[in-house]
Amino acid sequence: MKQLADLISTNDAGEILEHVRAMIALVERDGALISWNRAFASYKANCPLAVNLQDCFAQKEKAKIHNMLDSARRDRFVIELGIDEEAKTIFCDCVLIPLANGCVLFIAERFDTDSSLQGIIHHLNRRAKMFQAESESAKKIARNKQTEVEGILTQAKELSNVDALTFLPNRRMIVRELQDEVLRAERYNTPFSISVVDVDLFKKVNDTYGHLVGDEVLRNVAYQLRDHIRHSDLAGRYGGEEFLILLPNTESAEAAEQAGRLCKYVRETSVRANNHVLSVTISIGVAQFQPGVDTWDTLLNRADNAMYDAKHKGRDRWTVAE
Repeated sequence: MKQLADLISTNDAGEILEHVRAMIALVERDGALISWNRAFASYKANCPLAVNLQDCFAQKEKAKIHNMLDSARRDRFVIELGIDEEAKTIFCDCVLIPLANGCVLFIAERFDTDSSLQGIIHHLNRRAKMFQAESESAKKIARNKQTEVEGILTQAKELSNVDALTFLPNRRMIVRELQDEVLRAERYNTPFSISVVDVDLFKKVNDTYGHLVGDEVLRNVAYQLRDHIRHSDLAGRYGGEEFLILLPNTESAEAAEQAGRLCKYVRETSVRANNHVLSVTISIGVAQFQPGVDTWDTLLNRADNAMYDAKHKGRDRWTVAE
């Protein structure tokens, strides 16, 4: 990476930042806007009077951005941009990168469809090759731009672990995290629980309204899960209409309380897509890891059986595995 940074001049880096699809803005620690690239300027045109990063986004996202600025950590997070012309919810994968001069770099990449996700991967990989082919005749060193370049390349690598529809961790990643958490719970004898979440009557939604509406239902359920679990928990798409939540240092009673809240949030949220407005519910199975008895797959199987038990009891509820 040092060799790559040495090849890029200050002017080259400025031109690169103007042409990337990611929205990039330099802000103060409190979010005050300093400068931004063309992609961010295009989005900011919707709120021309905004002077702070938080003011550029929906009201419900302002607190999330404010908290991420306060934390001073380089964490990824997802915010909602709004609804596009096809009534689909648009999400943005974001990262805040603290800089040595006390400022913060905001990078955001819009995701909306599978094809766009693949296009972003191709675009970022092509951009990386272009960086590597930069002429050695470049005289000036853009050391202060190294962090931005690393952030863009890191996004390309991390996309392989993201579900293209919901932007949650995909099956491969969530299973790997489950295996790691089981090993950690076994080694340190700490409680660990999981929740298997399934959208009720999802086949009926697809058959009645079509797969585009079904996709929007899954995106909205994913958003509710992501937005209403603890910071230490992890939600991922396990497959189809099924999701998996990992709850480290958590006993089944606490996991059941969370399951009840998630059922309520999903039940009370209307999904709008293709001129349809519908409500959906979820069924949840909770299981706590049993040291010396469970493996990661037996734990998952117990939670899955508990979820089907919740469905047999009438759906829109949760069941704790024995």
